[in-house]
Amino acid sequence: MPSRGATDKSTGPASPRVRVRRRPARASYDLDKVHEILDESLMCHVGFVVDDQPYVLPTLHVRVGDSLLIHGSRRNRMFNLITDGAPVCVEATVLDGLAMGRSVLQNSVNYRSVVVLGTGTAIEDPEAKLERMLALVEKCIPGRLPDLRPLTDAELGSALLVSIPLDECSVKVRTGDGDDAAADRALPVWAGELPLRVTPGEPVPDEHVPAGTAVPEYLRLWGQGRTGV
Repeated sequence: MPSRGATDKSTGPASPRVRVRRRPARASYDLDKVHEILDESLMCHVGFVVDDQPYVLPTLHVRVGDSLLIHGSRRNRMFNLITDGAPVCVEATVLDGLAMGRSVLQNSVNYRSVVVLGTGTAIEDPEAKLERMLALVEKCIPGRLPDLRPLTDAELGSALLVSIPLDECSVKVRTGDGDDAAADRALPVWAGELPLRVTPGEPVPDEHVPAGTAVPEYLRLWGQGRTGV
């Protein structure tokens, strides 16, 4: 039978807050696995609370060392709350496939996910901030930086870059098929997994690109070498 979990028993949760309680056999607290999923996922979701109202917003992210970095405008409410010390929950998921069983409740998805709890700190040092902003671009579109106009001081100053330490985090992974009950396995229904991958389409230039301009090779090759792409 295929494995339906990915428990790493070499380390435990950093705190009770990040202990996985539902299907703990699928959990891991290995920081290497946290890094792997954050590096592969293209977006994360940030949860925060304003006046007792919870919100969840998507944003781009990049991992540098043992810190998760997200960025936005200085006028963004979420980022200002985070830098003021508000606690956050950040989640990132890589979707790996559709797991199909023979009954309604045994249809699921295979995934790898990370949950990070903590508080964020604004990175104000211009050199450190620029380095990490460039790392975010390089993560999303490897090879593009040499084509881009450099950031101006005003542009760099208008952005808010927040660092969240990976001190409290957990991984949860599901793999395998639909996990049918033994009595259902004789039913004449196809069951198994449909793997899913992020694959790029044909690049579409905007109206200001001069005629005859070649599509950059890094776009033609986007995704090659990325795990799960």
